Amino acid sequence: MNKEGHVLNAVLLSIGLGYIIHPSGDVPTFRMIAEVSVPVVLGALFPDVDTAFGKHRKTLHNLPVLAVVYAYPVVFGNLNYVWIGVATHYVLDVVGSKRGIALFYPYSKEYGLPVGVAVSSKWATGVTVAVTGLELAVIAAVVHLDLPFRVQDLTTVVGSLA
Repeated sequence: MNKEGHVLNAVLLSIGLGYIIHPSGDVPTFRMIAEVSVPVVLGALFPDVDTAFGKHRKTLHNLPVLAVVYAYPVVFGNLNYVWIGVATHYVLDVVGSKRGIALFYPYSKEYGLPVGVAVSSKWATGVTVAVTGLELAVIAAVVHLDLPFRVQDLTTVVGSLA
């Protein structure tokens, strides 16, 4: 996806997260939207910095980079929610575009699903919105359903390792 698609994904995701976490639509909902929107948008744009150096969809589009960005708030206490933008950037590139990304770079094989569209396609915006809807559905299921595995459980496990 292109820069506009990643920003659209991040903005819609931020709004959706606000309503998933605080569904009442009152001050806490809008506070949550404000809290996550800038970091998620910045995270969504970060992987494409590799267009200025390195190899696009390889250098900053991989799981080690996501691990570093995810660990940053745990280690340094800042950059919360940036990892969400990076992760959703990856999801959009894997699911929404034809090319895919090199998840295990420097191993250069690119992974993607055969359902994506070209970045220049007239369907790119629609695919972006559809992928965002799927992301929000998964997040809502994890947050609100009594699943055997929850994100909070992972956070507890990761925290116990530190």
